[in-house]
Amino acid sequence: MYQRTESQMIMPGDFFLPFGGKLAEDNRWVLLAQMIPWWKIEEKYAKNFKKSLKGQKAVSIRVALGALIIQERLGTDDRETLRQILENPYLQYFLGLPEYQYRRPFHHSLMTHFRKRLGGEIIDEVNEWIALEESRNNSESPDQSDDDDDPSGGAAAHTSDESAEPQPRQIELTNEGELLLDAICAPADIAYPTDLSLLNQAREKLEQIIDILHEPERGKTRKPRIYRERARKAYLAVAKQRRVKPRTMRKAIRKQLRFVSRDLRIIAELASTGGLTRLPRRMYKELLVIQELVRQQQAMYDKRTHSVPDRIVSIAQPHVRPIVRGKARANVEFGAKLAISVVNGYAFREHLSWDNYNEGQTLQAAVERYRARFGTYPKAVLADQIYRTRDNLRFCKEKGIRLSGPQLGRPSADQQEQKKIAKADTTARNAVEGKFGEGKRSYGLGRIRAHLQTTSETIIGLQLLVMNLEKRLRVLFLPVLQWLLSRLAVRLLLLP
Repeated sequence: MYQRTESQMIMPGDFFLPFGGKLAEDNRWVLLAQMIPWWKIEEKYAKNFKKSLKGQKAVSIRVALGALIIQERLGTDDRETLRQILENPYLQYFLGLPEYQYRRPFHHSLMTHFRKRLGGEIIDEVNEWIALEESRNNSESPDQSDDDDDPSGGAAAHTSDESAEPQPRQIELTNEGELLLDAICAPADIAYPTDLSLLNQAREKLEQIIDILHEPERGKTRKPRIYRERARKAYLAVAKQRRVKPRTMRKAIRKQLRFVSRDLRIIAELASTGGLTRLPRRMYKELLVIQELVRQQQAMYDKRTHSVPDRIVSIAQPHVRPIVRGKARANVEFGAKLAISVVNGYAFREHLSWDNYNEGQTLQAAVERYRARFGTYPKAVLADQIYRTRDNLRFCKEKGIRLSGPQLGRPSADQQEQKKIAKADTTARNAVEGKFGEGKRSYGLGRIRAHLQTTSETIIGLQLLVMNLEKRLRVLFLPVLQWLLSRLAVRLLLLP
């Protein structure tokens, strides 16, 4: 059962503090609470619950989403997030509590349910509302009606031809603004995968499964031999070496493949008699993943290659894929590939996939979303060389959009002007690189600690949302900062 609670906003002065005083209205958490359209998010969040008056009351959307925003902003885990909320009255006000309380508003285990219920789509929509609110406020202007200001012309128009239909105003759409595009890999929190380590991990998990399946037959039948100590010794003999020759590594992989294949045959024999119902759900999922992992490793061993379609690099997170980026620091990263666009300092998620893809294919869809958001096509698209495909160049030319980069064909006479434009584009495009750096250093985009695919996508959306909220805060504090700087400059001028 879900009960709507966000129909009325609680003001900072109405928040009761048992130890006296009141909340500061210019505090960042107070301002953030006023920025977020809680009632609009509640309409979507309430659809996840059945319409019934029975059952336990669900946690409100403000508590759920607010706790996730606090966690991503402070960079804490689930338990530490609850501790921070209990110790800070501003965080409790941000969650919509009417007064300071000493008890936790929910159990820390509910944080996972919050991430599942909200999902990446709702978070992206909230991000759209937050990021577009400022641009819409700047673009709105009062309507200028000629009929009200002209008392004679309006009446004459209606009396002359009452049957004439009103003609819609012809609005000429012009290209405005700049669209910045780029892609990045959001690495998952997994150990660097190697073929040998993955097979060793799979063997250890299969041995635990064999122990569970054989437990009811303990004392009745003899347990199959799995050579646990021998397999562990063979793995450590190679894993402890600082430098391993390719021939030695191939031999070690062949041994581990034999041990793992033997364990799978034993599990199949035990399952034929007692079934797999005794296994926990987690182990059953891991067994399915290991079967596919062994098939891929055997295929790579037979073909003497290190690549295979949909390669599994983590048993706990089988959705993670290797993303080849070609960077100097890390040639291959393991996580989700994220394509974003930056407009006026605000970041929007354009495409997210756990499989590697060509980010140049996202340009046309990003341009169309730009038009849906702002009503016009961008004047220029600033992107890498990989976006300059023939289809993208043709598309931008048809829409009157300038795509950054050198022009095709022979050099023109105004080479100096083109160099100035290219330099200006490179300088402006640094904003999207700055967004990636901000997300990785301050908001956890450099390591996604969630395990499930859905919750990982939710966290990535939350990190973009928090970055945009911080951008809105800087915009609000900018006039105050300018006023303080002007007062300081006046005082410095008055000094003798």
